[in-house]
Formats: sequence, C-alpha cells, structure tokens
Amino acid sequence: MGTLNCEPNLAAPDDFYEDLIALHRGLSETQSALVNAKLILLLANHVGDADVLRAAMAAARDDVLPASNATESTMMQGRPT
Repeated sequence: MGTLNCEPNLAAPDDFYEDLIALHRGLSETQSALVNAKLILLLANHVGDADVLRAAMAAARDDVLPASNATESTMMQGRPT
C-alpha cells in the first residue's frame, strides 16, 4: 500500500500546466469533461492503488464541499474495499 504524495513532484510544473490547458483548447465543455474523465481513468489505472486513489479523491474534494457536507467526504474515505 502506497501513500499519496502531495508535495511538489513535477520537474516542470508550468510546462505540464500549459500542456493540460492545450489539451482542452478548441474543445466544447462536454468534450473537455470527457477528456478529463478519460485522463483521470488513465492515471488511476497507472497508479493502481485503491487506497492512494481514495486519498487523492478525498484531497481533491476537501476544499470544495461546504462544511455541512463534510460528513459525505469523511464517509467516502472509510468505504470498504
């Protein structure tokens, strides 16, 4: 079982960000959402560790939920595998 690395880990983060923006250039909102979903699934497959993926999902959602919905995020972390 691995752990989620939240420390900066990209050699060239600005270049990656530019590539990510370019990936979506010229796409409709629907196409962009599809590309995001496909990219997430490809990267999830590459990571391959369900615990790390759950930690990443919880971290991504952490500051997005209003405080009243924090219970839902906590429940997601405790989901059995």
